[in-house]
Amino acid sequence: MKKSRKWLRVIFFLYLLLVIRLIIFKYPFYRLEEIASSWEKGVILEGLDTANFTLFKTIRMYIDYAYKLNSFENLVGNVIVFVPFGFLLPYVLTWGRNFFVMLLNAFVFVLGIEVFQLFSAFGAFDVDDILLNCVGTVLGYFIFLIWENIGKEKKYD
Repeated sequence: MKKSRKWLRVIFFLYLLLVIRLIIFKYPFYRLEEIASSWEKGVILEGLDTANFTLFKTIRMYIDYAYKLNSFENLVGNVIVFVPFGFLLPYVLTWGRNFFVMLLNAFVFVLGIEVFQLFSAFGAFDVDDILLNCVGTVLGYFIFLIWENIGKEKKYD
């Protein structure tokens, strides 16, 4: 394996850890301990009550109340945080160059985060987050394709 590919794998792994830290473990440690100590059947049921299973519900709310909420940060942040996933995965895994494989990997990773939030109370399940995160991944993949084409053009000049 090339040395650069090893470094890209390390960078990708660190990126995944950072995403997990930012999304799941975003609260201070003492708050996470409080949440974890409250885990019981009711917490799971509460997570189901507060979860958003309706596509575009949160996105629509952020647009409708943009003047009151930090809508831009939430919508754009959910997209931007996953751009590196779509850009790096094709470099890390050869089969990750396939668009559908890359998107499936992103979907499974994001779904795992959202389901963990649903049952742990470390956040809230939101189907719109899955959509926005996957849009970010697709943008990252398109940046990867553009970057690769620029590299090929320079190679032949």
